[in-house]
Amino acid sequence: MHNKRWVIQPPITPQADAALSKFPYVLKQILFNRGYSADAEARAFLKAEPLAATDPFQMLGMSAAVDRICYALEHREPIAIYGDYDVDGVTATALLVQTLQSLDADVRGYIPNRFDEGYGLNKDALDSLQAAGVKLVITVDCGIRSPEEALHARTIGLDLIISDHHHPDGENIPSALAVINPKQHGDPYPDKDLAGVGIAYKIAEALALQPAFANLVNLTDLLDLVALGTVADLAPLVGENRSLVRRGLKQIRETKRQGLFSLANVAQVKLDKIKASDIGFMLGPRLNASGRLESALASFELLTTTDFMRAGQLAQQLDVQNRQRQSITREMQAQAEAIALSDDPDAYLFFAAHEDFNPGVVGLTASRLTEAYYRPAVVAAKGPEETRGSCRSIPEFHITDALDQCKDLLVRHGGHAAAAGFTVRNENLPALVARLKRLAREQLEGKDLRHTLTADAEVALEELNFDILKHLAYLEPTGYGNPEAVFVSRDVKVKSSRTVGADGKHLKLTLEDSRGAAYDAIGFRLGELQKSLPPRIDVMYTLEANEWNGRTTLQLNLKDLKPAGLPD
Repeated sequence: MHNKRWVIQPPITPQADAALSKFPYVLKQILFNRGYSADAEARAFLKAEPLAATDPFQMLGMSAAVDRICYALEHREPIAIYGDYDVDGVTATALLVQTLQSLDADVRGYIPNRFDEGYGLNKDALDSLQAAGVKLVITVDCGIRSPEEALHARTIGLDLIISDHHHPDGENIPSALAVINPKQHGDPYPDKDLAGVGIAYKIAEALALQPAFANLVNLTDLLDLVALGTVADLAPLVGENRSLVRRGLKQIRETKRQGLFSLANVAQVKLDKIKASDIGFMLGPRLNASGRLESALASFELLTTTDFMRAGQLAQQLDVQNRQRQSITREMQAQAEAIALSDDPDAYLFFAAHEDFNPGVVGLTASRLTEAYYRPAVVAAKGPEETRGSCRSIPEFHITDALDQCKDLLVRHGGHAAAAGFTVRNENLPALVARLKRLAREQLEGKDLRHTLTADAEVALEELNFDILKHLAYLEPTGYGNPEAVFVSRDVKVKSSRTVGADGKHLKLTLEDSRGAAYDAIGFRLGELQKSLPPRIDVMYTLEANEWNGRTTLQLNLKDLKPAGLPD
């Protein structure tokens, strides 16, 4: 039943307790856990105010980029916004297209097809844009690892502005007219964690600061796109991201974007009460579905159309594709698991490649393997000459650094610490697998490779109330980098238990403490534990409101449980 490691945060220090004396006691502990032990910093965090200056012109390349865009606008030059096929890339493309349309630009969006063109810039696409008369290409969420393609753009007379948030390949920066990426060496911009759509927003912000464009760019209208892309791309919800997403969620609640209304309707999301988790689990997967199975242009059109009939059709299409994606993922997960375990069940890195794997779902399948086994996982679609893989990892193993140590074997690669992608020629595939597994063994051997679940504090069930829930709302938006508040309650009685949902996948409990305080609890994907539940358990959970039949009650959303008294 219990294969995870529980860590309870240390109690607040007397000094921090005194400094945060004006906050409620539970919120004090949570703020301390998040690294805030002074009143002013804590208040800025709760208000989602950036701690550093956010002037977009601090970014290297921004001035040159804005000058070139202004020239294109003045001379009516055709502009292409070249994005990626995930939610971050699609929202960034929509954002800059919408921004430049407000400035009366001749602008179009271009999103490559995952299956025909692969990730990022490609020379054929640049050729076709140049042949169509485009003079300026602006990349969003891609391009930082495309030096050959940047050189090709220059050769064929295309001006290229690269905006990207992925890690550069050391100091090998593409030779473009301007490169905007706060992660590049020497860039003074204080916040390095912006998503691709966040950087696109900074370009829009820089354009809005031009006297000639005063009041033409409505930055508030763009914030819904920023929230969608930032949350879906798992950019950490701290610093400027936290500020942008909080404002973006407010904009979504008031949005006039027809596609968002339609998408929320098919996903059964109430826009007036939307939280970051609704983007992560409901809207984001549907927006991603088109790019995973066919073309991301459907998602781009959904976010930019003003035709409510067309928006409804596209939202239904994405919903159907998302269900297809879920089915394909389940099948591929079983197959990839079988391949990886038969190859080496004790490996420190799982690798599964097959000719029948859908390239659009390899990343999701790798995520499921990492989640199930707490190991870095690589799942790859094998083609006639090349294999395209997607990697997911654990905090103990930086997957992009590992790929950097294999770059002599790769056609291309890129990503973050926890997720990456690559293309390798088939003749180099065995050597790549061997090297990645060796690197994983060297770095992970001897470590306690179990999921670590961290809780903010131990509380008794009798201490829970709606006031605590109200205080927790100030932590929003929560997600990657700014987790929800998590609590542990010890030695609670299981008054009742049952499984719910399709195939009894989820666990529904009523729990009671020694003082008689009782609460319902839901454990998503914990249904299999029901048959072996002991009478008394320790539970780790988040606190939430459950609305049912017009009545609102407190509910525990279980992260994990174990027999009472079992060591953490």
